[in-house]
Parts: sequence; structure tokens; C-alpha cells
Amino acid sequence: MSTHDDRRQRVEDACAALLAAGQPVAFHEVATRAGIGRATLYRNPDLRAVIEEHRARGREARTLTGLATEIEHLRIALHALAVKVRRHEEQLRRLHQPTSAPAADFRRLQRHRSDPD
Repeated sequence: MSTHDDRRQRVEDACAALLAAGQPVAFHEVATRAGIGRATLYRNPDLRAVIEEHRARGREARTLTGLATEIEHLRIALHALAVKVRRHEEQLRRLHQPTSAPAADFRRLQRHRSDPD
């Protein structure tokens, strides 16, 4: 599991524990329970979306306001995921581009070294 996945799981667990205890899902409480800095929770859109989703669940039932809030949180999470997908697609495009001149020169040098004299 990656560091990001581990952090996300710790945030999920902290939020679930707070809700189960009947406590509000507050950033400082989640940070303490998850062992993650509060600034990290605020800056990371994925982690922030997890907390916001749990906050919405905890304070609002299925009211129109609650649904609108949940939709907004899902939009934020979807946006964070789309950014990640675009970044990965760009990395794949770069990997599939024709090789650069320095790489071609390196391969040529390798072939030259392996040729019998």
C-alpha cells in the first residue's frame, strides 16, 4: 500500500471512529487520531474530501441541503481524481514518445561496445 493510500485509510478510520463515538468530525481531531498534520489534511484535496464527506454524513441526514453538500463533496473528490488521471495520462504519453537523441546515442554506444573487434 502506498503512503497516500495508508494516509487515506488512517483518515477514513479516524472519521469513522469519531462518528461512531458521536463526536463531530473536526479537522484537528482527525489529524490527531490519524497522526497526520492538520495542514496536510487541508492541502490534500483527496484527504479533505474524505473528511468533508464524513462531516456531511455526521451532521445532516438525507435533507436537500445534505444531498447538495454531498454532491459538492463528490464533485471535489471527482475533480481530485480527474487531476490525478490527467497527470498519469501525461506520464504515459511521455513514456510512449519516440526516444530522445541522448537515449538513442546511449543505445548506439552500447551496441558499439558489444560489437566484436
